[in-house]
Amino acid sequence: MTRVLQAGRKGPVSGETRSIVVFVHGYGANGADLLGLADPLGEHLPDTLFVAPDAPETIPGMPFGLQWFPIPWIDGSSEEEAARGLEMAANDLNAFLDALMVDEDVLPEQVALFGFSQGTMMSLEVAPRREDPIAGVVAFSGRLLRPEALVDDVQSRMPVLLVHGDADDVVPPQSLPEAAEALQGAEFKEVFAHVMKGTGHGIAPDGLSVALAFLRDKLGF
Repeated sequence: MTRVLQAGRKGPVSGETRSIVVFVHGYGANGADLLGLADPLGEHLPDTLFVAPDAPETIPGMPFGLQWFPIPWIDGSSEEEAARGLEMAANDLNAFLDALMVDEDVLPEQVALFGFSQGTMMSLEVAPRREDPIAGVVAFSGRLLRPEALVDDVQSRMPVLLVHGDADDVVPPQSLPEAAEALQGAEFKEVFAHVMKGTGHGIAPDGLSVALAFLRDKLGF
């Protein structure tokens, strides 16, 4: 059973939706956390609708924080619970994307995912396993879960931009080259990387500029 994801949204500057960017937030946050990026991005992506779904699960002890799936070394959950949570959340996000494309009358190649931290893990888990390739994935400060499964599971290969701060003390910076290697090993042709110098677990202006250029290119602006 899939859970319906509630989402915040910011309409296109032009008033006409030709593409969609879906923000996939990190652990302990919610959709509103990334939706603020629609302002600096939207003026350069005038026909883009920005949508930011909330993750489906609350976090014990964090009344306002949400998670896509449990993280054992943070909350003491088991690996089995984390794996089951990831599978459920992937189904939720896929159902959300399917409904979004129908409701907004857009094709997969008009949709990009923009993930941060656990949202990046979700985006890199879901997008390659969808039947039709989306326009691209912007993957900030996260990692590729289950890299060993990607070669067998991949159904579609889209451009991927990996961005990470070299001072990240939450998700190791080494996660970027590890993800790039696994994606290239699964025959992804367009894998781009940008390291944000002196940046911790966050989104720095230089990283956002690189992401904007990637989105403009892949969404056809």
